Amino acid sequence: MYVAVKGGERAIEASWRLLDKERRGDTQFAALTVTQIREQLRLAVARVMTEGSVYDEELAALAIKQAAGDLVEAIFLLRAYRTTLPRFGYTCAVETEHMQIARRISATFKDVPGGQLLGATYDYTQRLLDFALLADSDAASSDPAIAPRTSAHAPSEPMPRVVTLLDREGLIEQETPSPDAPEPGDLSREPLAFPASRATRLQNLARGDEGFLLAMGYATQRGYAHSHPFAGEIRFGTIAVEMELDELGEAVEIGEIDVTECQMINQFAGSSSVPPAFTQGYGLAFGHSERKAMAMALVDRALRADELGETLASPTQDIEFMLSHSDNVEASGFVQHLKLPHYVDFQSELELVRRLRAQHEADDKRDESINEDQAA
Repeated sequence: MYVAVKGGERAIEASWRLLDKERRGDTQFAALTVTQIREQLRLAVARVMTEGSVYDEELAALAIKQAAGDLVEAIFLLRAYRTTLPRFGYTCAVETEHMQIARRISATFKDVPGGQLLGATYDYTQRLLDFALLADSDAASSDPAIAPRTSAHAPSEPMPRVVTLLDREGLIEQETPSPDAPEPGDLSREPLAFPASRATRLQNLARGDEGFLLAMGYATQRGYAHSHPFAGEIRFGTIAVEMELDELGEAVEIGEIDVTECQMINQFAGSSSVPPAFTQGYGLAFGHSERKAMAMALVDRALRADELGETLASPTQDIEFMLSHSDNVEASGFVQHLKLPHYVDFQSELELVRRLRAQHEADDKRDESINEDQAA
């Protein structure tokens, strides 16, 4: 038994060395640096930070490099590192109206307070391969027509939300927390439990797998929920983060982060006590993560079916189903553990099937014998 264990250890160590070699690739080419990943694969970095629950572009880029581009594995690495970090406290709630806007669009109103800003987007590009990129040209970065990020709105110029246009007429629900509302739980320190509040659900969805949320958000649009969404507003930019320090007795700015926010507007037929109005779905993600924020907002609205008195008729409205299966770290671990040795379990299953087949054959022979006796 000891020999088998030592043999397995040597095989694993050899696998590690081979993994390092495969990750490095052909050594005649320069190694990919963490800085290159951080600066040029920003959308991948944003996803890893969001689902890894750590806002650190360098660490996210490092995780992507270590995982050889496997984003789910990179998310796993970053979240594992997160568990080793000390907890200093909680920051103040950010007010996204004070975001330094780099991109801001609305699909519900053409003219919105503060105007619309297309920014950098693939929305209006042709999905054709750009072979010019094979030349590794940096011509685009020196284009004087491209405005730098510093041209965004200053923090002192609040950019009101589009939903305020509906709020003036009382046509959209108010989402102001009540004074006696409990403090939101911390899903990174407390296990998921049901029933789950909306604050907990949003934390779960923010950490949830983008592909899963995208599929479920798509399902809500195809009829698997009482949902007819409009993109009320999508905004991306930089927001200051503040933290209250006991020593000073006030909140101080500790840094800035890039975030993407989405507010979906949905129809609501009302009830016996609530008149017809629009309701909202909400999504927020680190970095430039529009698809994730939109999918999150669609699923968030679907999960509010019970509180809005709607009929629960789809898995997309089932809180336990959605929250329990959205985490790619848990899903990946549960699926990939099937690659580990299950020799004992399989041998017991194999022995059981052999006994059942033997019993089945014995029963067949007995039935044949009975039939022959009856025929005689």
